[in-house]
Amino acid sequence: MKVCIDSNAYIDLLRGKKAVVDFLAQCDEIIVPAAVVAELAHGFQKAREPRAQILALERFLARPGIVFQAADQAIAMRWGFLTNLLRRKGRPIPVNDIWIAATAFETGATLLSYDHHFDVIEGLPRIAP
Repeated sequence: MKVCIDSNAYIDLLRGKKAVVDFLAQCDEIIVPAAVVAELAHGFQKAREPRAQILALERFLARPGIVFQAADQAIAMRWGFLTNLLRRKGRPIPVNDIWIAATAFETGATLLSYDHHFDVIEGLPRIAP
């Protein structure tokens, strides 16, 4: 299975949440969107030891089966489509989360996230073990 990991799932992985650890161990490929890395880097600056958090993320990203996904043209186009669709529906969600959803769509991955606001995006497969 190919999954696209959200920030909250990565944090649960760091904390050793068994359901997340076990689920990710079964995945063939874990996509890490640029927006997730940005959110995590921002959050790490508030930590007591930000450098340790950054090093842990770098080790995670270097593991086999982990793919850092920059926003390419297809992801950017999907972001524009989703942003407009959500605005028309009157159901906006945070901008970074639209980037994460666009990445999941364009990579053909299931989104691993605990944020229920993703449910307003029709057709986005989401799992929260």
